[in-house]
Amino acid sequence: MDAGLFTANNVWMMLATALVFFMHTGFAFLEIGLTRQKNTINILFKNIFIITVGLLLYYAWGFNMMYPGFEEGSSGIFGFAGFGIAAPENGMTAEYADGGYTWWTDFLFQGMFAATAATIVSGAVAERMKIGAFMIFTVLYVGLVYPIVGAWKWGGGFLDAWGFYDFAGSTLVHSVGGWAALVAIALLGARIGKFGEDGKTKAIPGHSIPLATAGVLILWLGWFGFNGGSVLSADPELTSLVLVTTCLSAAAGGVAAMTLSFVLYKNLDLTMFLNGILGGLVGITAGADLMSPNEAIIIGLLAGIIIVLGVALVDRLKLDDPVGAVAVHLICGIWGTLAVGIFGSMAGGDQFLTQLYGVLIIGGFCVVTSGIILGALKAIMGLRVSKEEEIEGLDLHEHGMDAYPDFIND
Repeated sequence: MDAGLFTANNVWMMLATALVFFMHTGFAFLEIGLTRQKNTINILFKNIFIITVGLLLYYAWGFNMMYPGFEEGSSGIFGFAGFGIAAPENGMTAEYADGGYTWWTDFLFQGMFAATAATIVSGAVAERMKIGAFMIFTVLYVGLVYPIVGAWKWGGGFLDAWGFYDFAGSTLVHSVGGWAALVAIALLGARIGKFGEDGKTKAIPGHSIPLATAGVLILWLGWFGFNGGSVLSADPELTSLVLVTTCLSAAAGGVAAMTLSFVLYKNLDLTMFLNGILGGLVGITAGADLMSPNEAIIIGLLAGIIIVLGVALVDRLKLDDPVGAVAVHLICGIWGTLAVGIFGSMAGGDQFLTQLYGVLIIGGFCVVTSGIILGALKAIMGLRVSKEEEIEGLDLHEHGMDAYPDFIND
């Protein structure tokens, strides 16, 4: 391969890595914006813990567990290439990754994805989960569950052999986090005051909608790297198409969620608008490289509708999800994965069934593993802070500090 092209590919992959890293700023802003100020430090602490520990775990064994190099004839379920990382002989040459990029760039790009699954859970359990329990959960889920599931497709495992397709992680990243978020909020219970004695849902407003808005816009920008980098080269045509389908689906998701929310509730809800954008992004992620612009818009429109209905469903089930993580990452992640069998160049009945099998298998595995981890933590140390701690805020009780010392907690 031409050295100039190899360099261009590698530079694009490094830029994509930086954009995915920047998404953690977006997650942090979104989560603190949609929750109360008395829990801001707690949420920021969790987000910083996730990215730092997540990278170290991915270095220690996650990368080699996710890309174990399954041998021919292997079951393709579990493999391990050893602890730590060391570049192969061709890791810095155009022979590696079909000339796309270096081995080191590959590790860092994949490592940025690894922490996202736990970040999704962080928002769902906000304002009531013990920080110690969350940290242990993060270590186990990011360190073991995520790389095992990733190996089934991206590491050349059995789902890859079946023909399951997930371009950038609607299922392998977003619903992996979404399933754990669903299990966690079911075990935790709702925040104090979320549901009245009459069973009706009560809104608990976030303390900074401007921060939440900035977070969504940062996430949208970061998705250029999340999806665009998943091309795994600087191929001009395919990379451009992926960015177009990603943006159109995001825009359509936002408009659809805003419109349906207005029709149903007679108000122009900015938070629903924002989550619609995220739903469109998650929905297109599984097949961003397969879709035409028209198909991307349809996928986004349906994702936006799913967001509004999904948020209502979560409330009806008396589950408390402060940031809408289940609707955005789990339900839209499932939708985006199934959409590969409905739209785009791989559409067809057989492909749809393959996508469905993949969703069910990964969903079952994530529910069982997260249930075991969280159930054990609940039995051993408890998952939820005390009523007093929840009312006064996790910042004071878990961290002994205040994000806004010049203001009074509400």
